[in-house]
Amino acid sequence: MRSDNVKKGMHKAPHRSLLYATGVSKEGMKRPFIGIASSFSDLVPGHVGMRELERQIEKGIHTGGGQAFIFGVPAVCDGIAMGHSGMKYSLPSRDLIADCVETVAGAHQLDGLVLLTNCDKITPGMLIAALRMDIPCIVVTAGPMLDGCSKKEVLTMIRGSFEAIGKFSNGDITEERLYELEEECCPSAGACQGLYTANTMACLTEVMGMSLPYCATASAVSAKKKQIAFNSGMQIVELVKHSIKPSDIITRDSMRNAIAVDMAMGGSTNTILHMLAIANSGKIDITLKDFDELSHKINQIIKLDPSALPTMTDFANAGGIPGLLKTMYGHTPEIKDTKGVSGLKISEIAKNAWVDNEIIHTLDDPLTATAGLAVLHGNLAPDGAVVKTSGVAKECLEFEGTAKVFNSEEETMDAIDNNKIKEGDVVVICYEGPKGGPGMREMLAPTSMIVGKGLGSKVALITDGRFSGGTRGLCIGHICPEAAMGGLIGLVKDGDRIKISIPERKLELLVPEEEIAQRKVDFVPKEPKETKGYLSKYAKIVQSASSGAICE
Repeated sequence: MRSDNVKKGMHKAPHRSLLYATGVSKEGMKRPFIGIASSFSDLVPGHVGMRELERQIEKGIHTGGGQAFIFGVPAVCDGIAMGHSGMKYSLPSRDLIADCVETVAGAHQLDGLVLLTNCDKITPGMLIAALRMDIPCIVVTAGPMLDGCSKKEVLTMIRGSFEAIGKFSNGDITEERLYELEEECCPSAGACQGLYTANTMACLTEVMGMSLPYCATASAVSAKKKQIAFNSGMQIVELVKHSIKPSDIITRDSMRNAIAVDMAMGGSTNTILHMLAIANSGKIDITLKDFDELSHKINQIIKLDPSALPTMTDFANAGGIPGLLKTMYGHTPEIKDTKGVSGLKISEIAKNAWVDNEIIHTLDDPLTATAGLAVLHGNLAPDGAVVKTSGVAKECLEFEGTAKVFNSEEETMDAIDNNKIKEGDVVVICYEGPKGGPGMREMLAPTSMIVGKGLGSKVALITDGRFSGGTRGLCIGHICPEAAMGGLIGLVKDGDRIKISIPERKLELLVPEEEIAQRKVDFVPKEPKETKGYLSKYAKIVQSASSGAICE
């Protein structure tokens, strides 16, 4: 066992004495050492219930014949970090988490890991670490939050808070009603209720085979989630015994399965960023071209909040990921029969699944004739940009408008709040990319304000930053190259015309080439926004969003 490096032989007497000090028995010393990388935090709603799941995983490990050790990793709540400088830390935390997991597991020579995660950057961070170390791992995503409800109005965090602010600002609801909604929209522990980044990544993790069936959709406060946690603890010991590693599970085929499912669900645009980074960690040949290719082949057969009213609770009741795989496998050539940590192949999971076709539509009755995500190119985004097409109204698939340019999210919010954004505008937010932000902040606050003010189908927003999975409307992010790397988005001026064509996958600045050339000559790079601390270091090593914003 790998852990023999810290516990076997005469010269390891000091190591054993320190392990005995932690409470390990002589019997426990003979067992595989299994780490439980827990992102428990009192600060993050998606993680506050993890203490109970830690216990269940620990019980499962000990029942299976392993010795469990719990250790902590950081967790950021994107909702709480949203709309201020705190969001700059969200994406960088992904790589910090990967480093933390690698460091603890490497320093203590653990034989395997259960990765207890839930929210936006924690899940991809742990998957990056899993492939980096390539020791047996299993992921337990802590599950979605229960739906909120106020006066018979079913609520999600987005509808009951961010979009409600826009409605209040627009005079559509009273201040009293705003406070009612904010108190009732997040009624339990768990990841926010829609197909935002946390739940999308949980779904893709299950599709890739790194978590047990139904893990992604089982509610955070359900007995089913506790059972899955216990069974994951049991299963990790089996994975260690048979030396089944993440590289055996996360392959090009399993990643493409996940991308195809992402397209069918219309998940968060952030998954593109994370899947590229995961592929890079495992040296797997997955690029933006895979997303672009599959976006032309997969129709959307599920629509969940924020693009529609159904939530993750409805998806769970409709059969969850196994139900979706039952619908797609054997009918969609892109879905290959890969095997996961459960030991089951996709064909076996699909065979035993149940599906409700009111939520999970059949392939011959899709919700849209296009995928839920798309990659755009053009002079504004030669290296690509992404859009969540599932959240775009049909009348906006072709859009031409007038640029209104801002150099930060705060400037944009001020303009929206003061009614300076009008129908036909293209809001351009620069210098919010991985380097320019730094940290590539999510623009959920401005997009939600636009929707709340009734401009969701009348205004476009483009940025070198990114969007929350809770974003809806004509919102294009991850524009590459970003402004801070000399991208054309940093040369756009107020009054310029911009054309967007989602069917043609185009994003174009309608300015003569001679004028663009002159602007490039006159371009003066802006000074870095951060000059000390973690964000300054991150800005120096982070790469383009087109590579997954990996750190090198």
